[in-house]
This record gives sequence, structure tokens and C-alpha cells, in this order.
Amino acid sequence: MKASWRKKRYRLAIFALATVLLILVCSFGMFVFRPAGTGKRVALVELAAGAPFRRIAVELEEKRIITNGKLFVILARLRGATGKVQAGPYQVNDGMPPQEILDRMVHGDVYVQRFAVPEGYSIYQIAELLESRRLFLKDEFLRACADRQLLKELGISGRSVEGFLYPSTYTIPPRTTPEQFILQMVEQFDKVFDQKFAGRLEAAGMSKGELVTLASMIEKEAVIPAERPLIASVFLNRLRSRMPLQSDPTAVYGVRAFAGPVSRRDILRASPYNTYQIKGLPPGPIGNPGSDSIEAVLTPARTGYYYFVAKKDGSHHFSATLAEHNRAVDRYLKSAATASSPSTGSVAGYRNDRPNLTGRR
Repeated sequence: MKASWRKKRYRLAIFALATVLLILVCSFGMFVFRPAGTGKRVALVELAAGAPFRRIAVELEEKRIITNGKLFVILARLRGATGKVQAGPYQVNDGMPPQEILDRMVHGDVYVQRFAVPEGYSIYQIAELLESRRLFLKDEFLRACADRQLLKELGISGRSVEGFLYPSTYTIPPRTTPEQFILQMVEQFDKVFDQKFAGRLEAAGMSKGELVTLASMIEKEAVIPAERPLIASVFLNRLRSRMPLQSDPTAVYGVRAFAGPVSRRDILRASPYNTYQIKGLPPGPIGNPGSDSIEAVLTPARTGYYYFVAKKDGSHHFSATLAEHNRAVDRYLKSAATASSPSTGSVAGYRNDRPNLTGRR
């Protein structure tokens, strides 16, 4: 009787233990594959090199990305992952199951921001875009752009890195400084320039700075890509003839973004970059040109054009003579011409009565 009772108690104990183990396994399974929330809670956590894995587990629990940090450590140990996780920042959310979070850390899928630098954007426009994306403060980035020590390290003799921030898409890891990001963009510019253009610089009869400066003006003026070589020919023809370039974007550089017509006040503004007020090229680029605009300077169209005026569709009418140009202004921008006609000359497509003025846009 006693033996039978002992056997029965033993079976009950085994059953209870199995039940508890089953509950634990099911609970652990639910923890592994079930997220803690809906994905609305997002956090950026960092797994420091050499730090105990339990530290990241505690942080995940504190930020309510997972429900239990200890179970997360057990999961990692069962999978043999504690020695495989890779250091770095990770963006996670409470809609990710712990298994998925652990996989991300094992694969080293670290968090980086991607940022696209548009062709032609000036350092001021890039700074505003960076601040709007909450990557860097505008003033902080602009200070770095003009940092003398950084310019010396980069081998740039100008006032800033303007013109040498190559338009492309970049990855920006957390804690990247403005100086580091600028270095990344300038290195990309140097790489492209050395591969495509450096060997042709001497034949062009220009310095690197002059080439990039003219390319930046073409980038700002050109709306239709195919017109870049034509616009380059106008500027080069005027330079050879010692005519003022009178490029509208130069009149507003450093004041506001160029977006269409400029005013009489703009063209009269005293600025070392304003080609209505200075002769020849500005002292440096007015934006960051892409490869096609640099190529346009090196291989311009062969024309006798000295003028161009914008049409309503963004394309331009090119003219060889002042008379032809003024007829084009009347045809395409008559309303603008009658609205205001500065006595000093043409701007924003106004009619031009002086042979040294372009009257472009």
C-alpha cells in the first residue's frame, strides 16, 4: 500500500514538474516570439565594445522595448549569441520580438542615417537641410565649413568648403561630428575629381578652384540638363571677351537661395560674389556642383552665344547679339520687362539696352 502511494506521489510530482516546465517553456517561447508592444515606442540603444551583454538587456527593459531583460540574456546564452553580438548603435522598437532584436545585433545591423546632398546646394542650404533632419545644428555645421584648420587639412584654399561637398547620398552614424561629415563629402569629391577631371585640368587653362566655381554657377543656372554645355559656352565666351558674367545666382549667394528672378536690390548689393558688381569669376563657388556641370566647363558647346533668357518651361533662349537677346526678352518675359526696367541694365530677364549685360533670368 505504501509503495503504491509512493509511486503515485512520484508520478504526481513528475506530472507537476512537467507542467511547470511546460508553462515555463511556453512562457519563454511567448517572450521570444511575442513583441512587447505595437511598435510605436522606438529607442536607440548602443552595445558598447567589451561591455557585458546584460547591460544592453537592462537598457532594453528600462526603455520598455522588451518585457524582461533576464529572459533576453537567457535567450542569448541558449543561442550562443553572447559572444557573437556586434558593438554599435541599434534602432529598435517594442513591436520587434526579442528574437528579432537579438538577430539584428548578431548580424551587426547597426543604425545609420542616410542623407542626400542635392546637386547645386550651397553650404547654407545643406546646413538648413541637416538641421531640419535633426542631424546637426545649422550654425554648428556652417562654422565647421569655414574652420581654418579643417580647410588646411583638406587642402582647400578658399573661404569655406563650398564647392567641394560632392552631391551624393551618405550614411551618418550616431555621434558623427560636422567635421567628420564634411571630411566624408570632400573625400568623395576628391575621388570623383581625380578619376574624371584632374587629368584634363591643365588643358582647360583653369585652376581647380576656377573650374569648380564656374561649374557651380552653371549648376544653379541650368534647369534642363542638356543645356549645361550651352550655358558654359556663354560664360566662357563672356570671360574671353572680358564681359561681366552677371549671373543672377551670384547676386543672392549667402543671402537666400536662388529661386527664379532676382530684384534690382539684389543686383546692386555689394558682395564679392555678385558678378553684377565684380569682374570675372566670384572668389569661390556658390554651390556644390555635380559631375555633369564640371564636365560642361571642360567640354562646353562651341557657340557664338553671349546671352540667354529663361522661358516659362525652364529652358533658355540663347542669343549671339544684344538685339536678338532683347527680342527674346520681349517674347518670353515681356510682363517682367514692363513691370520694371532698371536703368543700369537688365536683370531677371529684363530688357537689356547695354551690350555688356546678359539679362538672363
